[in-house]
Amino acid sequence: MNAAFNLPVSEEPPVLLANQVEKTYGNGTHALQKMKLEIGRGEFVSLLGPSGCGKSTLLKMFAGLEQPSAGHVRWWGKGEIASDSAQQKLAMVFQEATLMPWAKVADNVRLPLDLMRLDRGESAPRVQAALELVGLGKFGGVYPRELSGGMQMRASIARALATEPNLLLMDEPFGALDEFTRNRLDSDLRQLWARRDLTVVFVTHSIYEAVFLSSRVVVMGARPGRVIADVKIEGPAERDEAFRMSSGFIEQCARLSALLVEANGEGRH
Repeated sequence: MNAAFNLPVSEEPPVLLANQVEKTYGNGTHALQKMKLEIGRGEFVSLLGPSGCGKSTLLKMFAGLEQPSAGHVRWWGKGEIASDSAQQKLAMVFQEATLMPWAKVADNVRLPLDLMRLDRGESAPRVQAALELVGLGKFGGVYPRELSGGMQMRASIARALATEPNLLLMDEPFGALDEFTRNRLDSDLRQLWARRDLTVVFVTHSIYEAVFLSSRVVVMGARPGRVIADVKIEGPAERDEAFRMSSGFIEQCARLSALLVEANGEGRH
């Protein structure tokens, strides 16, 4: 059963809503077709699908970086992102860390706060708190080149967290990392999500990553992208290596794999 069309009734509007969203680029590429998706507060939702199916395009729409050709996107029930409410802030983490190489890690993390024109007295504790959250509390004074790839991505996440968001959008942030580092960051991100009461939308090509992290996985069909399935993930609140080795984990991965075959197959008809 497709959970997207059987959501529980709630008086609270969804954090994100895409309603019949279409996206066609100037070159004629039809990226998204009648995309319909709701994401509630506190969910961890992964977007999973073949390359080119519009996952990143949808995420950019949720970030306000892309506009739909048809349909609409809503944030907390509103038609615009901007809000002075402490409960309505979003941040985005991209595929690459995109750190300024000439600036120390703390200065990189401080960047969005500088853009918000916060004085150093107010921003300094927020920067340090964000670094502590991602395990880089002692690395604020070093340059990005002195960090490993995984640590650079942690710094990128800290930069997003420094704004104290409620909604975190992540565009395949761990895809370029080795499997060991990726698994470690997935575990840390899952714990961070639970501690901070975040709503997370996470783009990934990895079935295993999606099952480990998510409360829901939205499987998208080959271009033009649309929802093929909306799958609730069953698992313990605290997930570790034992969960990755469990029969439940393996069975859910197999189910998503079959759905991805279907998603790819549709694109060849």
